[in-house]
Amino acid sequence: MDLIYLDYNCFQRDFDDQRQVRIQMEAIACREIFMRAERGEIKLIWSFMHQDENILCPFLKRKYEVLRLAELCKIKVDPIEDIYAIAKSFQKKMGFSAKDAIHIACATYTSADFFITCDDKLERQAKQLKSKMKVLNPVDYIRLAG
Repeated sequence: MDLIYLDYNCFQRDFDDQRQVRIQMEAIACREIFMRAERGEIKLIWSFMHQDENILCPFLKRKYEVLRLAELCKIKVDPIEDIYAIAKSFQKKMGFSAKDAIHIACATYTSADFFITCDDKLERQAKQLKSKMKVLNPVDYIRLAG
């Protein structure tokens, strides 16, 4: 069973401009990932960084939808020093933003099989880590997982 850490943008993809084909495809792929989690076919991870980002979201409808989706995440990650240390090393080594470094560190700490993001720059950066964790766009994950 795949253990998946979704970047926060995956939780919000349905709310982005659906006139763009790429965004439509990513939204469909994200919905499929959430349906697979609901059926127990995959396990999702929710972290304190997701929670922080959601608290800062100014749109109530989005916030509540993300909280609903968070209930599908069976693994919860609290802030601990080990994660901050990993994040700091990623920032120093790879130039990640603080937020992205924490997301990647949480995924690494939990030994996620996949880190999934809609952010092309983050995907390219994270792939350079050369870890066992696969870094993919949600559409590519659905293609790979079948």
